[in-house]
Amino acid sequence: MTRPPTPPPAPPLDDDIVAMLDAAVPPEPLDAAAHARIKRKLLNRIAEDCTPQHRTLQRDQGAWRELGGGLAMKVLHRDGDVMSYLMRMAPGAQLPPHRHPIDEECVVLEGQVRIGSLVVGAGGFHLGAKDVLHETIVSVDGALLYLRGPAPTEALAI
Repeated sequence: MTRPPTPPPAPPLDDDIVAMLDAAVPPEPLDAAAHARIKRKLLNRIAEDCTPQHRTLQRDQGAWRELGGGLAMKVLHRDGDVMSYLMRMAPGAQLPPHRHPIDEECVVLEGQVRIGSLVVGAGGFHLGAKDVLHETIVSVDGALLYLRGPAPTEALAI
């Protein structure tokens, strides 16, 4: 048995007819729950389309650059003078006293570091304030740090 052919779509309404229908039937306001549901779905669709524009670097991606003295860094992102990077400190590695031209944020991901007499362990946060001299930073047993601030070569220039 064959089905009858699908009729062609109806032509769109003329603009003046649409305007008269809009004026004749005022829209009903949405309740808050429906409004929130529609907004969430719309934002999720927009975000889905935007995902390829973000930058993702998996653990095994990106290159580590040896800095010498048991220090290595992997740049995650750079925007002008601000850099996000990982720093790996081998056991006994040290960073000499230095200043930062801008605030530098540091999160210890693994191990611990000593900044003078201050000890910052895994999960700890340290803010190196702009233009304030850091004491020597030492990792006794090795550490992995996430840093966001100036490029290390600029920061280490006293």
